Amino acid sequence: MYRGFKLKSFTIQSENEATRLLKIGETIFSECKAVCEADLRTFMTASNSLDGSSITKSWFPKIEADIFISHSHKDERAAKILAGWFFDSFKIRSFIDSCIWGYSATLLKIIDNAYCLNKDNQTYSYDRRNQTTSHVNMMLASAISMMIDKAECLIFLNTPNSIVPTESIIKTESPWLYYEIGICQTIRKQIPDRVLNEGLKIFSRKEYFEKAIQIEYEIDLSHLNELNFEILNIWANSGTLKKGPIALDILYSLSPEKKYSNNFHS
Repeated sequence: MYRGFKLKSFTIQSENEATRLLKIGETIFSECKAVCEADLRTFMTASNSLDGSSITKSWFPKIEADIFISHSHKDERAAKILAGWFFDSFKIRSFIDSCIWGYSATLLKIIDNAYCLNKDNQTYSYDRRNQTTSHVNMMLASAISMMIDKAECLIFLNTPNSIVPTESIIKTESPWLYYEIGICQTIRKQIPDRVLNEGLKIFSRKEYFEKAIQIEYEIDLSHLNELNFEILNIWANSGTLKKGPIALDILYSLSPEKKYSNNFHS
């Protein structure tokens, strides 16, 4: 990962345009999900035991994405529209994080049906389910880390659905958003070769049960650059003919990187 941003709003005024971009985003989302499902079926029928390391490694390395979109489950539609906009405007591919944690429930159900059912075949063993849940969550966390590490850019949809309103401390009720924002602070920073080859000139340009448990996590967004629809519009209308990851250079120039002393920004 190279850069991270927090986007407060992304609105397409025309409903027809939003629908068109949504279809593009849903196609990208479906392609990522198909990779996960295909691999899991293989692992589940291969033997009586599961190779957790292989599941984690095989899920997502096949998915090539330039941008990792972190969002509340309530903002999935907006995330898909944004992914559609990135691809339509710049041929930039996005990975929508709900493709991972949204599918974890399916994986857990498959494993629980195979290993955790009681003799009545209607109820599950509490202790065995605790074990399977731990395994799935660890595989999920590893997969998220791998995807964030591979992606060049992370964009967090900083909406009221993601953040719990408080007077001064930023909090979220989503454990996955808490994890993703935390990991992107410490994950290795990888400067793209094209940026290195340009002598880092980019920095000088001006140009996320019926009664669900609620747990809040404090999160630090200070390492993410502010991003808004105005900047995205300037980027889209910059006149550049660049497509693919290289188009991200214009975005980076419009929102110069913050300087921090921690590992992520050193």
